[in-house]
Order: sequence, then structure tokens, then C-alpha cells
Amino acid sequence: MTSMLIIIGVVMVVVFSGVSVSFKSMMIGSITDSMLGHLQIHKKGYVSSIDNLPLHLNINEKGIKQLENIFEKHNDVIEAFSYRIKFGAMLSNFQETTNIRLTAVQPQMENAACPRLVERINGDIQDPDKFIEQGKIIIPENLANGLNLKSGDEVVLVANNKDGSVNGLSLKVSNVIEGIMGPSGRDGFIHINDAKTLLRINGEEINEVAIRLKNPDNLNGMNKLIANELSQFENKQNMPVFELHTWADLSPFSTIAAIVDLLIITIKMVLIAIVLISILNVMMMSVYERVNEIGTISAIGTLPSKILWLFMAEGFSLAIISTIVGNIIGVLAIFFINIAKFHFSFGRMKNILLETSIAPSEIISVSLIVIFIAVISSLQPALKASRMQPVDALRHV
Repeated sequence: MTSMLIIIGVVMVVVFSGVSVSFKSMMIGSITDSMLGHLQIHKKGYVSSIDNLPLHLNINEKGIKQLENIFEKHNDVIEAFSYRIKFGAMLSNFQETTNIRLTAVQPQMENAACPRLVERINGDIQDPDKFIEQGKIIIPENLANGLNLKSGDEVVLVANNKDGSVNGLSLKVSNVIEGIMGPSGRDGFIHINDAKTLLRINGEEINEVAIRLKNPDNLNGMNKLIANELSQFENKQNMPVFELHTWADLSPFSTIAAIVDLLIITIKMVLIAIVLISILNVMMMSVYERVNEIGTISAIGTLPSKILWLFMAEGFSLAIISTIVGNIIGVLAIFFINIAKFHFSFGRMKNILLETSIAPSEIISVSLIVIFIAVISSLQPALKASRMQPVDALRHV
């Protein structure tokens, strides 16, 4: 019974860890691959005023060259990066007018940095590297429905440049894009050259750089490394020129990821409780049921230390065998979950295939926790057995 409880606990942790960690990774992947990238660089102070989409905090041509030198230096870990200009504008269909947030991009760079962005775009995209062309605009679905717009319709954008002057630009609707978490988003896309024309930007100028890493597991390390590289650039007031943020700094979904991690820790604590109570109970019963035997082997000269190690070895063996069986069943359960091909939806991302896996380090950590707790739980009953006096043990009924 004790062995079964330990096996169930191990299987529960292995399966839950595999599914939950895989779900968290896929959720994060959906956000980073279709919207944010893994890291973002802005001019210092931009993120604190990002709701206003300020244009006076743009990165100029000198700043872009400085960033490109850093990217080239670390091209072994940086897979792609994309220059963006984000700004607010008024969108008109010549009958109604509403506000819209726009991200101006170079399509090839954006597709490399956020390869799942095109999955959110309705319609057939022949070439993902050309998902937005000059003279066209991709509008969010709620604005398309509200203004009764469809592909090929002409609209007018009106925006203020950083000097405060107003300019307008006529564009054609190419596609409609779904919001990642619902239909209430107001974010559209245009070509970066159209943004420069609308905002009267001469030369190279951007306000955001999205970075995609080759291995997302290196996020924290690269965050520190690039932050250190950026710290060398200061303005005339000896203040940092750039600021660097991870996707978690910019997205509320980092809270969900933290909750998933907390759930995994909670399940591990439940496992510890199951193992602790089970081993402690069975070892205490083992001592009380074998008092006469303990007295007999003590009377014939068995050292207390050997009696101690006999009971410790019993608890250790129980943990080892149960852990091995539990890990095997847990890994097989994950294997069959993958064979079953479960699908789920995350926000507007539909029919996502759940691909579960568990790292060997996770299995090792779970196993070590179980074995350690089993040994500790066996210690008190084993000490009690080793300290019994032979006379008292032999007359025990």
C-alpha cells in the first residue's frame, strides 16, 4: 500500500509537470512568436510612457548602428530581430472615423522575429516575408467589422508626427488580423516605409526592436548579457540611452506562467507529504510488529548501528523501487498523451497540438526528493528500533 501511494505520487508529479510545463512553454511561445519576441529594446523611458506611443523617444540612425553591432557580435544566439515604429492614428473609411494603434514593420524582418504572426492574419498569405506591402494596411477584426471594411477597400490614416504637425495617407486594406486574446484589440500593421511617409521621418528611425533568440532557455542569460552591452551607451547627462525588457516584463501573461510554476511546486509538496506520511507510518508499524525479532537479534550480539541500517535500508529500498516504477509509468503516460494528440485553444490561437515532454532533470529532482524524504522518514523508527533494550524487547507481547 505504501509503495502504491509513492508510485501514484510520483506518476502524478511526472505527468502534471510534463503537461503543465509544456502548456506553459506553448503559451509563452504563442505570445513571443506572434507578438512580442523574446526581448525588446527601446529608448530609455519609452516603456513607462508606452500607452501614449511617444514618437519623441525614437532610436535614431546612430542608435540603430550601435544595436546592429551588438546583434552581429551575438549572432550565434540571436536568431532574428525586427525594427518597428509604433504610433497611434485615426482611421477613416470616408464615412466614419476611429482610432487605431499601428505597428510599422519591415515584413521580412518581422516574419523572422515573430514567425507565428501570419497565423493570426485572415486570408491566404502567399509569401510570409511579404505579408504586408507598401500602400496597404492590415486592420484588426473589430475595426473591420465596425467600419464594414474588407480586403481592397480604401481607407485614410491621419496621424501627428513628433513635431505635432498632421499628415494623412491613403491605403488599401489587404487583410484582417485577429487579436491574440480576443476581438477587442485595435492593433494593425503597415509597411515601415509608409509609416515614414505618414510621420515625415527622414532617414532611419525606429522606436522598438523585437529580438528572437535561437534558444528561449537562454533568455535570462542573454537579458543580462545584452543589458550589460547596452549600459556602455550613455547620453550627455551620463544616463543610459537604451532600455531592455523581456517578454515577461511587457506581458501580463507572465503572471499565468508564474501561477503554473506555483502549481507544480504545490504538487511536489503534496508528493512530499504523501511520501513522508506513508513511509513514516509503515516504518513505525514495522518496528512495533517486530519488537520480539529486534530483541532476539540484539540479544545474539547484533550492534545497534546494524539494526539502525536494516530499517534505513528498508525505507531506502522501498523509495528506490517505487520511484523507478512511478517514473516509468509517468513517462509512459506522457508518451500516450502525445500519441492521443490532444488539442487546445489559447486565446485566438485555435487547434494547438499539445506536445508534452519532461526534462530528465525534472525526473531526477523528483526522484531525489522522494528518496531523501523516504530516508528521513525512516530515521526516527530506525533509531527507536536500534535503542531498544534486548530484555524489554523480548518480553514485549
